[in-house]
Amino acid sequence: MDVRMRGVGCRHGRLEAVRGIDLDIGAGQRVALTGTNGSGKTTLLRALLGLHRPAAGEISVGGRATGAGDGGWLRRACAWIPQKPATGRFPLGADELLASSGAHREAREAAAKLGVGELADRPLHTLSGGQLQRMYLARAVGCVAAGAGVLLADEPTAALDFQGQEEAADVLLSLPVTLLVVTHDRSLAERCERVLEMAAGSLREVA
Repeated sequence: MDVRMRGVGCRHGRLEAVRGIDLDIGAGQRVALTGTNGSGKTTLLRALLGLHRPAAGEISVGGRATGAGDGGWLRRACAWIPQKPATGRFPLGADELLASSGAHREAREAAAKLGVGELADRPLHTLSGGQLQRMYLARAVGCVAAGAGVLLADEPTAALDFQGQEEAADVLLSLPVTLLVVTHDRSLAERCERVLEMAAGSLREVA
């Protein structure tokens, strides 16, 4: 699925967090989004997911405007790895998270390959940061198996050691999807086809 943004702007109250973003990502491209903290990267991803309503501009995924319909199609079209994975307001089991992908078996298999398969019966809040990040990555694999054509990942390797970062990058880059990944991991960025940088809410292509 392709991703297209035209004149996208986002605000947090009076603060203009994202301004005038024009972006085209072709189907199957792998794009890294870099920049300092507070530059608008996460807000841009959340706008693409429909979790933050843009104050201006248009966004489409697979040729369909993200504001069209009830949004259920967008949640199915886009797999999501958040920067700060949630553990649930009530105790949520790791296996429940994997099942929510829509392709439970594939997500369980991915968890096993990522070294957290044996933790599936544990509540998410008992997992370490790295274990939780691997679980969310496994869930994303399941979402792709269930039909998601875009994967949006926000710092998916931040809580991992060097070996874990490499393993996670291998998984991310092997998936047959359009990938937009926010990262400070230089190695992961260099393996992507394009590198974009955000600064003060504006976007430029650097590689």
